[in-house]
Parts: sequence; C-alpha cells; structure tokens
Amino acid sequence: MAMAANPRDTESAPHAVIPSHSLERRPANTAISVLAILAVVTACYYAKMPLVVLLVSILLAFVLAPVVELLQRLRLPRAMAALIAVFLFLAVLVEIGNVSYNQASSFVTDLPKYSERIRDTIGKLRRKTQEIQRTTESVIPKDEPKEEDRARTVQVQQKTDWSDIITQNVGSVTEFFFIASFVPFLAFFMLSWQDHVRSATVMLFRMENRNTAYVTLGLISSMIRSFIVGNVLVGLFIGAISTALFGILGLPYFYFIGFISGFLSLVPYLGVVLAALPPIVTGLGHLQSAGFIAILLVVLSLHLFALNVLYPKFLGSRLQLNPLAVTVALLFWGWLWGAMGLILAVPITAAAKIVFDHVEPLRGYGTWLGE
Repeated sequence: MAMAANPRDTESAPHAVIPSHSLERRPANTAISVLAILAVVTACYYAKMPLVVLLVSILLAFVLAPVVELLQRLRLPRAMAALIAVFLFLAVLVEIGNVSYNQASSFVTDLPKYSERIRDTIGKLRRKTQEIQRTTESVIPKDEPKEEDRARTVQVQQKTDWSDIITQNVGSVTEFFFIASFVPFLAFFMLSWQDHVRSATVMLFRMENRNTAYVTLGLISSMIRSFIVGNVLVGLFIGAISTALFGILGLPYFYFIGFISGFLSLVPYLGVVLAALPPIVTGLGHLQSAGFIAILLVVLSLHLFALNVLYPKFLGSRLQLNPLAVTVALLFWGWLWGAMGLILAVPITAAAKIVFDHVEPLRGYGTWLGE
C-alpha cells in the first residue's frame, strides 16, 4: 500500500537553484567576447600591412631555418649563419627574377611572329560571338528607343588623366617595396634570436602555464615547417608533371611555364584559374582549340589530384582541419587581407586550432575546427 508523502518532507527537500548572479554573468561574458572579437578583427583590418609582413617574415624564417642549422654544423656563429642564409635567399630571388624577365622578354620578342595566328583565333571567337548575338536578336526582337528618348540621349566621355593614374600606381609600388624591405631584416633577427624569442615568449606566461605554452609553440613550429615543406613538394611535383605534359603538347617555354603553373595551382580556390592562364597565354600563337582543351584538362586534373591525394598525404596529419573550417577561414581572411589572406589563411587557422586544443576554455573551438 502506497504511503502519502509528508508535506514537511516536500517542503524541506533541496531544490537546484541557479544563483541570479551567474545568470547575469553569462550575457556579460558573451558581450565581452563579442567585443573582443570585433576589436581583434578591427585591429587585423587596420594593421593589415604590418601583420602580413610579420607573418611572411615568420614563414621565411621557417624556410631558412634548415639552412641556418646546416651552417651552424660547420662551426659558424648563429648570427653569421642567419646572415648568409638571408643573402642566399635574396640571391636566389634575384636570379629567379632575372630568369623570369629574360623569358618574358623572349616571349614578347617572339610574339609578333605569331600575331597573325592570334588575330585569326580572336577573329574566329568574335565571329562566333556575333553569330550567337544575331541568332538571339532574331528570336528576341530588340526594343527600339522612342524618338523623344533618342533625342534626350547624351554621351559623356571623360578624359583619362594618365599622369594621375601613373602617380597613384608609382606611390602604391613604392609603398609595397618599402614595406617588403622589412621582410629580410625581420627574418634575420628571427633566425639569429630564435632561442631567445621562444624562451622569452614562454616566460610571459604564469609558472603553471609555461609548460603548455612551450609545447604549444613547438607544435605550431612543427606545423608551419610541415606546411611549407609540403607545399614546396606539392608545387615541385605539379610543376614537373606540368612541364612534361606541356612539352608533349608543344607549348613554347614549357620548362618555364610548367613550374609557374604548378606553384600557382597551390593558391586556394583561385589556383585552377591562375595555373591555366600562363600556358593559355603562351600557347595563343601555337596551339589549336584541342590544345587549349588539353591544357585545361591537365591543369584541372593535377589540381584535383593534389587537393585530394597529395595534400592529405603531406599536410593532413599536421593541419587536422575540416573542409568547412578551411573554407570559412579562406573566406574570412581573403575578405580581410585579399590575396595574401588566401595564402596565410590555412597556417593561421591551423595555429589557432593548436592554441585552442591546449587552452581548456577554448577546446570546443578546436574541436569545431578539427576533423
């Protein structure tokens, strides 16, 4: 037989009461987090140039770090090894620019020889376009403007001030080279003061968090190094295959265009378009329509192969980012920093995931970014 509950027991039973101050704290914490995110985004937007230069310098320092370590094994001081590594990089950069300029000059010199074929190709495309336009107009008659509207039509042609355009472009180019000149100096100091910077960064944290900070910095360094090495290997592989296939197709300067196309293919999302432009422009006076279709198939196939096979093989275990997170990161950083944002989006997001994974309150964000 069931017994009735004692009203006193019911009244004295403990209840799960949420303190009112904790309920008030949640909206306050959310508002503070939103304001902090907006402040960081605003700082990244207005400090675009110095942040991009700093991040590019960090990537360059990781690229040159193996050279510095090799020179140190030859009993050279670290500062001297870092200086030699930076000078070697600048020498390679100048040589690449010189070779590129010579190849471009040769291409421009040979271009008039094939101008007739280029005009024929463009003429065929123009005639096809005109035929399509005439067919469309025969099906959909064009509305003739009224006489009064025709009388009111006024054409205004603004005169182009070339001096202003040249002055603005010269100013932008000068600013770019001025900012870019900081990159080798920053890379040199990062290489020569690497141990000091890392230990000093760890000392910025509290004693109980220093070990976590040390491990996190080590994982970020390993990730960046793997990201750079993986991209270089993928670029070299795609460039070598592209060079061989472009040579089979009879493309001029295939030994030069192939590697340019291979490394341009590494640019996220825009890689297919950028990689196809150099061989298509070079083949204008040499290839027929079948050759251009073959170029597009080669570029598209290699890009998809690299994206689905090579990238997971060389970078998947280090980055551990899901495709949605990568897409959102590319969209955000591309909007914020343009082309450089697309290039830096993946390492920035991967570094943020490593930080999130090692900070207890932020592990949920790391899980969201992960696979």
